[in-house]
Formats: sequence, structure tokens, C-alpha cells
Amino acid sequence: MSIDVNPQENSRCGYVAIVGRPNVGKSTLLNHILGQKISITSKKPQTTRHQILGIKTEGDYQAIYVDTPGLHQLDKKALNRVLNKASSSAIKDADVIVFVVDRKRWTEEDDYVLSKIAKVNRPRILVINKVDKLENKDDLLPFIDKVQKMCEFQHIIPLSALRGLNIDRLEAVINEMLPQGIHFFPEDQITDRSERFMAVEIIREKVMRQLGNEVPYEIAVEIEQFKREGALLRISALILVEREGQKKIVIGQKGERIKRIGSDARKDMEKLFESKVMLETWVKVKSGWSDNERALQSLGYDDR
Repeated sequence: MSIDVNPQENSRCGYVAIVGRPNVGKSTLLNHILGQKISITSKKPQTTRHQILGIKTEGDYQAIYVDTPGLHQLDKKALNRVLNKASSSAIKDADVIVFVVDRKRWTEEDDYVLSKIAKVNRPRILVINKVDKLENKDDLLPFIDKVQKMCEFQHIIPLSALRGLNIDRLEAVINEMLPQGIHFFPEDQITDRSERFMAVEIIREKVMRQLGNEVPYEIAVEIEQFKREGALLRISALILVEREGQKKIVIGQKGERIKRIGSDARKDMEKLFESKVMLETWVKVKSGWSDNERALQSLGYDDR
């Protein structure tokens, strides 16, 4: 006699918020977990400006990772306020919270993030990133003791997001902390974001990497055309800056910088979209967009 077993009876599924101050490696961690780049990275703080879902399904487990903008104390501009609101919302809605910090370096912004997650009654994991750069791992012990006294964590995991060190341990811990329930997404889906959104993020990453510290963070990207023509994907994009001087810097001498940005972005797009890409980019001055709530909404910035 055979007994029918519901395959969903043992399944687990939940949202995992990856939080921390800017530039601690949250996006790098998510990309390594997924084995695919869906969240852009650079050495600049505030590279991540949106909540981005990264979905990983393994057998009975579906972890829905939420890569959040870095929480920071200063929110003078509308853009900063939107980013903080998005991160705070992810913390409140998560089933598991992963708090990422950078080795032994603790700042006031880490205190700020800790104050946010301490108010939420959710399982918490402390991830100490970039431990591959530590000469003596025993130096972590006083740091771990200090943080544990400030807030209770169910697990503390040292790792290297860049090198992939100990990430399998983190994933195993997260899976066991997920609530029981049916999977929310198909097992082959890896993100909730559209190709159009991913194109915006790829271009913005290349801009930030090319500019170094020459231009502040008042840069956005707007897609004007995203059209498939057979095997060709035709994309037209505007790179928005706030001042005329910034426009000249983005374009570069004789247009060389904007050409490199376009070339690097096109290569990543062709790999991600598995299609031939024809990419055209322009630079446009849109004064005050980063402190204008209506402009932010038109550019896709919200508190999700």
C-alpha cells in the first residue's frame, strides 16, 4: 500500500534581510550565495539603492534574500530618506535578519543599524565579513564578545564574501531558521526584478566604477528604450547628473569615458540577457533630482 505524501509538508520558505552600514559587502555576499550577479557592487557607499530580491531554492528550502541599501544616519536629501526607509522596511518584514559588519571595524553607523534590528523580534545572524584580511583570527574573539553583549544573535559567522569563505555554513544556518511553508516563487526564478531594471543597475555600476571619487552620488540612469528585435536587444539609456560640470566628467575627454562605460555595460548585459545588445547612452543634466521626491518616484525609487 502506497501513501501519498505532500511534497510541501516539509518545505521551508522565508525572507532574509541582509542589512548593514554602507560598503560592508552585502551585495557581494548575495551574489556569491546565488552564484550569479544580480546586485551591483563598487567600492563606493550607497551603490545599492533598491531592495533587490535574490531567490535561492534548494530542495525543500527557498530563501528569499533581500539586499538592502546601507543604513546611514544622515538623511538630509530625499534620496537618503528613501534608502533608509527601504532598509528599515526590509528589517520589519524579514523572517531572518543577517547583520553584516566589516572585520573588527565598528562605527557609529553600525550602532545605528544595531539599534534598528534590536527592536525587531526576529532570528538574527551576525556576519563578520572580510576575515580573510585578518592576520590573527583570535583577534575576533574580543570583538564578538563586545557585539554579543549589545544584542543577542542566534549565530555569529565570520566569513569572506569575496572569497566565498564559510558562506556554505551561513546558508545552512539560514535554511534551518526559515519558517515552514510553501515556496513563494518557482524554483528556477532567481530575482523579482525585470531585465529593464537590471540594465539600469549595470549601467550605474559602470558609471560609479569609472568615476572613482570625481563625482558625488547624484547620478541616476533612466532607460528610454528597451526593445527586442529578433536576436538583438536594443537599449537606449540616459545617465542623469545634477550639474553641467558633472556631465563633462562623465563624458570624459573626447567622449572616451562614456564609451568605456557603454562598452563595459554592454558586455555584462550580453552575458546576463544571453543576447546581442546594441546600447546607446547619453548624459543629461537634471538639476536637483536626488532631493525631489517626485523625480525619485519617476526614476523608480520607492520604499520597497
